[in-house]
Amino acid sequence: MAETALIIGAGAGLSASLARRLSAGGWDVALAARDTAKLTTLAAETGASLHAGDAADVSAVASLFDGLDAAGRSPALVIYNPSFRVRGPLITLDPEEVRRTLEVCAFGAFLAAQQAARRMLKQGRGAIFFTGASAGVKGFPQSAPFAMGKFALSGLAESLARELHPQNIHVCHFVIDGGIASARRVAEPGSDSLLDPDAIAETYLHVLAQPRSAWSSEIALRPWVEKF
Repeated sequence: MAETALIIGAGAGLSASLARRLSAGGWDVALAARDTAKLTTLAAETGASLHAGDAADVSAVASLFDGLDAAGRSPALVIYNPSFRVRGPLITLDPEEVRRTLEVCAFGAFLAAQQAARRMLKQGRGAIFFTGASAGVKGFPQSAPFAMGKFALSGLAESLARELHPQNIHVCHFVIDGGIASARRVAEPGSDSLLDPDAIAETYLHVLAQPRSAWSSEIALRPWVEKF
């Protein structure tokens, strides 16, 4: 029976590339998002199941994992990919929007990791991957909430790697340091100014296949033209 990969925060970009790559590799794919209507074409293409819910809601995340358990599909791989941000001068930021940024970027990642780890520890193996961003290593002006959330995500991943690697659960934080190409964001031909989501997905799969004697706990991806 195929192992299950759960992608939380699925959408048309990196998550779609991951779903296609995992499906082609023989994985059973589950896609979770607040709005699953946008994923029907991708689900048909990859054979993935769709699961609606809020990644930062305690009950919703627990129900997501419980539902997969009931179907005999407890995930061996969980990829946390949601993102939310609010931008603006510090003194004008809406506190509730800031709270939501932290909930989606960091608290939801904790919820997913907790549920995943409970199951993977029983199985004696598994992988939990977090999608980070430039904001997780450098704070930009008028982007304090996103920096707060992504720095917290980085800290969570580092702590969990130290806790769970010795128990055969691979935790890795992927710093996506640059813009990702999409239908709405297109790079100038030959410029390499945007990351190709298919190329990013390939890196996730390379990390997933790493021997345990040389596991990555964090990896940064950027176009060669991107400034450090």
